[in-house]
Amino acid sequence: MSNAVQTSSPSTPEARPEQPHVVPPVDVFENDASITLVADLPGVAREQLQVRVDGDNLVLEATAATAGPADMQLVYGEAQIPTYRRQFTLSRELDASRIEAQLRDGVLRLTIPKAEEAKPRRIQVQVG
Repeated sequence: MSNAVQTSSPSTPEARPEQPHVVPPVDVFENDASITLVADLPGVAREQLQVRVDGDNLVLEATAATAGPADMQLVYGEAQIPTYRRQFTLSRELDASRIEAQLRDGVLRLTIPKAEEAKPRRIQVQVG
C-alpha cells in the first residue's frame, strides 16, 4: 500500500474540493475480542488529530507540524505540514461506540471491540 499524496474530487458540485493528503500506513491486528489498528502519524499532536465514526466509516484525519531551524530558510521541502487522511469501512461485527484511541510518539493505536454476538463462544453439548 502506498502512502503517496492523493487528491479526491468532490462528490457533489457544491462540495468543496478536498486538499491533497498523505495516506498513512496502517497495520491491522485481530483477536477474538477486538480489532486493533496501528497508524503511523509522525509529527501529529493530539490537538491536530481527529478520529470519527461517520455511519459505517471510520475516518482518521490529522495535520503534522514540523519546525525547521529558526535561523534558516526552507529551500526544498517534502515533509512540511502534511495532512493525513485514511478511511475504513467498519464491519457490523464491531462495536464502534466503544472505540479506544491512544496517540504516542506519532503512532495512533485504535482498539475496536467486537460486538458480543460476534465473539466466538463455546456451545455446551448435552448428552441425552
